[in-house]
Amino acid sequence: MNVTTPTAAPEADQAGAAPEPVLNPKFETLPLDPKLLRAVADAGYTSMTPIQAKAIPIVLAGRDVMGAAQTGTGKTAAFTIPLLQKMLRHENASMSPARHPVRALVLAPTRELADQVAANVKTYAKHTKLRSAVVFGGIDMKPQTLELKAGVEVLIATPGRLLDHIEAKNAVLNQVEYVVLDEADRMLDIGFLPDLQRILSYLPKARQTLLFSATFSSDIRRLAGSYLQDPITVEVARPNATATNVEQRFYGVGDDDKRATVRQLLRQRELSQAIIFVNSKLGAARLARSFERDGLKTQALHGDKSQDERLKALAAFKAGEVDLLVATDVAARGLDIADLPAVFNFDVPFNAEDYVHRIGRTGRAGASGLAVTLVTRNDTRLIGDIENLIKKKIEVEPFEIEDDRARRPRRHLDDERDDEPRAETPPPPRAPAPRAEYAERPRRAPQPPADPIFDRPYEPSPAAVAAAATAAADAPATSATGKALPAGLRPKRKVASLLGGGR
Repeated sequence: MNVTTPTAAPEADQAGAAPEPVLNPKFETLPLDPKLLRAVADAGYTSMTPIQAKAIPIVLAGRDVMGAAQTGTGKTAAFTIPLLQKMLRHENASMSPARHPVRALVLAPTRELADQVAANVKTYAKHTKLRSAVVFGGIDMKPQTLELKAGVEVLIATPGRLLDHIEAKNAVLNQVEYVVLDEADRMLDIGFLPDLQRILSYLPKARQTLLFSATFSSDIRRLAGSYLQDPITVEVARPNATATNVEQRFYGVGDDDKRATVRQLLRQRELSQAIIFVNSKLGAARLARSFERDGLKTQALHGDKSQDERLKALAAFKAGEVDLLVATDVAARGLDIADLPAVFNFDVPFNAEDYVHRIGRTGRAGASGLAVTLVTRNDTRLIGDIENLIKKKIEVEPFEIEDDRARRPRRHLDDERDDEPRAETPPPPRAPAPRAEYAERPRRAPQPPADPIFDRPYEPSPAAVAAAATAAADAPATSATGKALPAGLRPKRKVASLLGGGR
C-alpha cells in the first residue's frame, strides 16, 4: 500500500497504514538504543528527514518496504539505523568468526555507493560491537577475504564481487535475516538482474527485504513482486520528481561552445566546485584534460579508472583540492558530497531517469543547488523524454557567451569604406611570364653534380701495363684447350661474351 505523508515514531498498524505525521520529528522519539542515538548525535543529526520518519518505524515493525525518495534525502540512514537496532540482540565481543555471521546484506550497483553505505554503517555502529565490511571489484580480493573470514554482521557489496566471494566460499549467507537492495533501478539498468537472482537464491526464504530506489519503474515493481512479501510502499514525493530546492536551467548552445559556457557560468555564479556529467568514458577523460589546460583543477571519474584512482579523485574533490569532477553516470551513482553547489549536464543523458539522479548530487539534505543542462539541436528527443518523466515543460534558454577571444563578428567588405583610410601597401612584384618558346617544353629532371674523378674511365698505371707485357712475353703460347702452340703462333685473344655466347 502507499504511504504518502510523513509518519511519526509509532509503528505501523496491522493493515500497513501509518499514523498522522509529526512535523520534523526527532530521533529521540524512536525506540532506538542509546548507543545508536549517541552515534546519530555525533554525526550532527537531530531531526529526521521525511523518508526516515516514514520508513524507520515500518522497518522496526518487521515489514518489507519499497522506498521511493529523491536522492540526497537520507535513504541510507532510513534502512541502516533500524537494521542496526534489530541486530543489537546478536551483539557480542567474541573473537570467534562463528559468533559473527552475516546477518544483514546490502547490495549496491556501484563501488562508490557501496563505499558510501559502508561509511554510514560504521558511523552509526561505532558505539556497538557489530562488525561490518564492504566488498567490491577493482581491487585485490585478499584483504576482503581476510575481513570476511574474521566474521561480520553487516556486509555491503556489489553483486559481481559478492558472487566471486560466494564461489570462493569466503561469504556464507545462510544466516542472513535482512536484505537491502539500494538503488535497485540502477542495478537493473546495468544488467545485474541475473546476478541478483543468483545471490537471492543463496539466502533464507524467511527474511525481511527492503528495496530503495529514487525511481520506480515496471521492472522494479516486478522485482519487488518476486522477492518482497506484502511490501509497504513509502514515497516522500511524486515518483520520478526532481528536488524543489534545486534550480534547474536549460541553455541552448552549440557543441563547440559548451566548455566556454561552463567556464562563464562558473565565473558568473561564483561557483567553487561542480560535477560535470558526460555520456562516455572517453569524453570524460578528454574534457577533464581540456579544463586542466584552462587552469581549472580537474579530475575524471569513470569506469576505466581503477578503484584506487576513483577513491583518490573523490577524496580530493571532497577535500576541496579539485575544482571540477568530470564523471559518467555509472561512476557517479551514489556520490554523496555535502554542500555541492552545482551540477552540469555537459551531455544530456540518454536515459531520462539518469537526469533525476544527476541533479540529485546537488541540493542534498535540504540545501539549495544549481543544475545546468547544455542542450544542442540534436538533443530534442532526449529533452522530450525528460519532460515526460518529470511531468514538467522545459524551457530552453539561449545563452550569450561573453568570451571575446575569437567571438568578434566578421566585418563585411563594404563596411570598411566608412572606416579611417588605411595606408596602402604596394602589391608584391610578379614573376616575369615565361617566353612562348619555352612554355610548352617539358621540364628536365635535375642532374646530379659532376665528379671528374669518379666519372673518369679506368686507366691502368704505366707500371701495371709494363708488368702485364712482361708476363705475356714470358708465358708459353697455348691454345684454348691448354696445349702448347708451334713457334710463331699466338693464341686467340679472349673476348668477353654477352648473353651466353662466345663459343
